[in-house]
Amino acid sequence: MRIGELAERTGVSVRSLRYYETRGLLASHRTSGGQREYPEAAVDRVRRIQEMFAAGLHSDTIGELLPCIHDVDGTPNAAATPFLVEKLTEERARIDQAMRDLRRTSDVLDGIIRAAGGEASGQ
Repeated sequence: MRIGELAERTGVSVRSLRYYETRGLLASHRTSGGQREYPEAAVDRVRRIQEMFAAGLHSDTIGELLPCIHDVDGTPNAAATPFLVEKLTEERARIDQAMRDLRRTSDVLDGIIRAAGGEASGQ
């Protein structure tokens, strides 16, 4: 499939897909006319990349992890190693800290809203 179709099917911009290629996260083949062509599996690969970016992972980290997981479902593959576990443990700790920080910020905002006479969500 061409880059425009991949962008449409994944909801990712053509610019982002090109960026993924420059970072080594995604590969294409060039036609004789120089256009990018992607295999069907690229759809799953792009979705996996998007999930990792949404989780706050940096493109370098994603590049280290992608060879260790199946694109279709994100499960570990034969290339998964203790390195993968170590890296994911570090990322999980970073995400947990970010969630704690966001909760504290949310609590502060709730207090300000209450003090100003408004309603706070208080979840």
